[in-house]
Amino acid sequence: MKAVQISQYGDASVLTVTADAPKPTVAEGKVLVEVHAASVNPVDSIIRSGAYAKMMPLAMPATLGTDMAGVVAEVGPGVTDLKKGDKVYGMASLLAGATGAFAQYAVVPAGLLARIPNGLGLTEAAALPLTAVSALEVIDEKMKVGKGHKVLVHGGAGGIGTMAIQLARHRGATVATTALAESTAYVKGLGADVVIDYQKDAFDKVLSGYDFVFDTVAGETYKRSFAVLKRGGTIVSMLEQPNAELAAQYGVTAVAQLTQVNTARLNTVTELVNKGVIKVHVERAYPMEQVKDAFLARESGKVRGKVVLTFR
Repeated sequence: MKAVQISQYGDASVLTVTADAPKPTVAEGKVLVEVHAASVNPVDSIIRSGAYAKMMPLAMPATLGTDMAGVVAEVGPGVTDLKKGDKVYGMASLLAGATGAFAQYAVVPAGLLARIPNGLGLTEAAALPLTAVSALEVIDEKMKVGKGHKVLVHGGAGGIGTMAIQLARHRGATVATTALAESTAYVKGLGADVVIDYQKDAFDKVLSGYDFVFDTVAGETYKRSFAVLKRGGTIVSMLEQPNAELAAQYGVTAVAQLTQVNTARLNTVTELVNKGVIKVHVERAYPMEQVKDAFLARESGKVRGKVVLTFR
C-alpha cells in the first residue's frame, strides 16, 4: 500500500510517499480502516521534527498522521460497535497505538473511532477529530463556557480556533479572537464578536475583563494573555505548560491542554455537527503525492480551517 513516511526527523523535505509499505493487519480490539482522507495537524509537524523523539521515539521508517476518515474494511475480535462498511473518523496516530493516518490502510483501536456525522463527506470528516475534540474539551469541560461569559480565542482562523469560536458562541459567550486582517470576514462568519488583527493591534491593550483565554499560539502571545483575564479567570493553552508565576500575579488559573480523542467525545462532536452547531472548513485537499506542499501550506500560518490529504 501507499503511505507517507519518514526515515529521519526533519523539515518537510524528509516526507516521502512509499509505494510498498506493508499493509497492517487487524488485531483484537482494533479495526482495519480503508483511509480516504487525513488532515494535517500542528502535532504532525512536531512529531516529524523530532521534538518528541526522546520521550516517544519512532521506529523508522514511520508512517505519520493523526486524524483520518475512511471505511471499515475489517473488525478484530472483541469489536462489537462497528462493522465492515461503516464510515468512520477518528485518531490513527502511532503515538495512540494505531499505525498512522497517512496511509491507504490503518489499524486503529476501536475506542478512537466513531461513525461520521450525517451527510458529511469523508474529506470533511477527516478535518474534525483533533480540532473539534480539543474545542469540546476546553470550551465545555475545562472552561464550562456559558451565557454571559467572555472568551478570547487565539488563532481563530486555524483548525482548533474555527471549532472553538463556533462552540463558545453556541454556548452563549461573547467571543473575541486574534487573526490576520484577511481572515476577519471568515472568523466573524464563525461567530466572533471582536476580531483583533494581531499584526496591527496589541490584543492585551484592547481587551480586558475576560473570563477565559484559549491559547493555540504560545510564546509571547500566551504570556501577554494573562493581562486580558479578570481575577478568577482561566487560560488554557494547547502548547504551553502552565506559568505558575503569571497565574499567581494575575490571580487566575493556568491549564495545559492534552487532547484525548475517544469514541464518546467523537459521538458528541457528531451530535454538534448533525445539529448544525459546528461546521467544518477544509481550505484545500491535496492528493497524498503532494504531502510536502500540504505541510508547507499548513505551516505558513495562513490556512483557514484545515488542510487535508486524500488517499483514494
